[in-house]
Amino acid sequence: MCTNKNIAKFTTFLLSLLFCLGLAACSGDKGKDNKAKTTYKLDLSNTLVYAGESEDTINPILNSHDELPNIIYSGLMKYDANGKPVVDLAESYNYDNATNTYTFKLKKGIKWHDGKRFTVDDVVFTYDVLKKDKTLSASITSNYEDISSVTAPNDHTVVIKLSNHNAAMLDYFTMGIIPKHLLKGKDINTASFNHHPIGTGRYKFIEWDTAGSMITLERNKDYYDKVPNIKRVIYKTVSVESTKATMLQSGEADLAWLNANYADTFRKNDKFKNIDFKTADYRGMSMDFKTGFWKRNADSIGVLNYAINKKEIVYSVLKGRGFPAYSPIQLNVYGGNKHSDIYPYNLDKFAKEMARLGWEINKDGIYERNGEEFHFTIQVRDYEEERIDIANIISKELKKVGVDMEVVLVTKFDWEAGYNGFLYGGAAQFDPDMSYMTFVSNASGNTMNYSNAKVDELLRTGRRSSDINERKKIYREFEDVYAKQPGIVLVTYLDGNYVSISGLEGLDTTRILGHHAVGVMWNIENWKLNK
Repeated sequence: MCTNKNIAKFTTFLLSLLFCLGLAACSGDKGKDNKAKTTYKLDLSNTLVYAGESEDTINPILNSHDELPNIIYSGLMKYDANGKPVVDLAESYNYDNATNTYTFKLKKGIKWHDGKRFTVDDVVFTYDVLKKDKTLSASITSNYEDISSVTAPNDHTVVIKLSNHNAAMLDYFTMGIIPKHLLKGKDINTASFNHHPIGTGRYKFIEWDTAGSMITLERNKDYYDKVPNIKRVIYKTVSVESTKATMLQSGEADLAWLNANYADTFRKNDKFKNIDFKTADYRGMSMDFKTGFWKRNADSIGVLNYAINKKEIVYSVLKGRGFPAYSPIQLNVYGGNKHSDIYPYNLDKFAKEMARLGWEINKDGIYERNGEEFHFTIQVRDYEEERIDIANIISKELKKVGVDMEVVLVTKFDWEAGYNGFLYGGAAQFDPDMSYMTFVSNASGNTMNYSNAKVDELLRTGRRSSDINERKKIYREFEDVYAKQPGIVLVTYLDGNYVSISGLEGLDTTRILGHHAVGVMWNIENWKLNK
């Protein structure tokens, strides 16, 4: 129910919103030649305001934080409640194991949000971009390296031939298809389309108000599947964690992912709901192997685990809403090998291992080897309070035992400044091959230049195998090998602590969410809003 009190809280926000949106264009393309403007009346009772994340682009090829792309675009496949790929734009598919070939039959009558007909050419174009555009600045291209050809033998069939079997390929076919008629001949990295997206999904883009930090979407009435109940989504692009909590309290937002500390402040308030998801989202210190310090001292990364009380970090920073991390695929159905949990919190073991590696405490109380102190820098974004707290606790604990980890606060991660690493977040909530692009040498998402020949061999073998039991064995061995030579000092997994107003219904916690707890809107077509 929309109370007078809630209306009062929303007044300032809505006046600004009405001003920005009163003459908003219904077309996503606001180029110089687009003069048509259409007005609409804002339906406040059925408008979901989501305090989300900061965004630079809404292109599924470029945006690794896929909350908005997942509801604006559609893929050949999509994930169901259990995280399994099922048909979406495709009506059906088959796979020929002998030739490593997928054949997709597409649904008929699908339209892009601008009214143009969706065709097989759009599918061919999308995968050609991923395979052939050598200027593409995307972290996901290694997921598609096995595609050798994409063809369309008729108007409703797409044939995708692989050079090798790829066990995760159906998962990667969930990526949103982009429109050829708007992007052919354009630089995908810089196209204006990235800020004015046109998809085939459940919601269509209306406006990106950068001054007001919000992206407005409306439900797609022509959607080929179930049309959502909620008419409009206003996605507030918010960086500062405390701001999201304040927006909920003031009535400026209906839903937000909060860190554990802020989420707990809402738990006994009848005006709100706490919806706790399980996530595969982990945090750790990712070391940059492009820097000289780790080129010389990579053998001393794993030993740092002995000096970090991970359980205490879970208790103090996460309020117990998480658990210690030992593997990047720990929550994956193919992972969770407890034998790879080889680093208990043990300061005596830490000291013995440091001595074995040739480190000695100098007169300043810092370990030193070959005339070099054990000093390294970890950058953390200054608006992520939870990561800052984690990094500061680690720094304090390491300093006590003679390791100088310097926490450097930055507005944006800088990969060229020479920092020795950053406070990392990642997830492998679906197929374990999601780790391939991060940990295989020279893979597209391996920004820290981690390299381990045995890890490369295992992840490539796991990708090629079609036997479930064999893959489980491979990925558990990967966990063992990675633990002995890690690129990330894994610290903790996080729960996905969402808070909504009491009038929002339908959020389904069945699915394990990903990095930054993305995926919460996987069933948004079933949500209902009453305020």
